[in-house]
Parts: sequence; structure tokens; C-alpha cells
Amino acid sequence: MAYMIDRCPSEDSPRLGAMTLHPVAESIPRARRWFRKFIAPYDPVCSVDDCVLMISELVTNAIVFGRSEDPWLVRVEWFREGDSLRVEVHNPGFPANVRRRRPDANDAHGRGLLLVDSIADSWHSGPSRFGGTVVSFMVDDAWTS
Repeated sequence: MAYMIDRCPSEDSPRLGAMTLHPVAESIPRARRWFRKFIAPYDPVCSVDDCVLMISELVTNAIVFGRSEDPWLVRVEWFREGDSLRVEVHNPGFPANVRRRRPDANDAHGRGLLLVDSIADSWHSGPSRFGGTVVSFMVDDAWTS
């Protein structure tokens, strides 16, 4: 299985790192491990566990709902914007399909964006600059001033 980690973002970019994952179930724990490993040197003061949980949910959604007739990948990028952390998850699905659901108590699925909405300071979905969809979240005060 091929993958890519961007360990050396350019100095003039707020991007701290990126990873490209195959749309398979094994990519979900891989995304969690890689984010933990590559965010650690930046020493955020926010809850890395919360960020990992949100990344896990968004990568899962990207794998489940991403669609393309051609082979495709899920891309995860994380950025420092002032004191905030922004994480983006890109897939080839359609932006209009991203929505929070209201699952019944017995439903096994449909809580991912509700979870992101409750933990993140904000989140957004829309067209990806790579084509397809991006879903992102922001964590304010991720670093001390």
C-alpha cells in the first residue's frame, strides 16, 4: 500500500503537514497514528486526542462517501493559522452531499459530523481545491501566543 507524508512543508506556508491515504478501512487508524506523530513536534496545547477523533470521523466519511470512477485517494492536511489549528480532509465526493444527520438512538451510523460540530470551534464543507469535497475543522487556541 502506497502513502505519502509531507514532512517538510515550505517555510512560507502555514501548512504543517499532509498525508495521502487509500480509501480503505486500514487508512483510518493510520491517519490517527500519523497525525499524532507529525503534530507532536509543533507542541500544540489543544487536545490532540480530540483532533485525532475528529480526523478519524472525517477520514471515515471521506472513505464511505467519496466517489470516483477513477482510482482516488483521501488527502488530509493540517495548518497553523495564528493560534488556531485547521485540519482539512479532501475526497472526490460531491460537496452538496455533506450534511449533519439526526440519527435515531438505535442507528449505528450518522454521528460523525455531530461529533465534529460538538468538539471543534467551527467546521466547514465545500468544494475542494483538488476537485471533489473538503470538510475541515478549526480548533482555536491550539497554541499559546
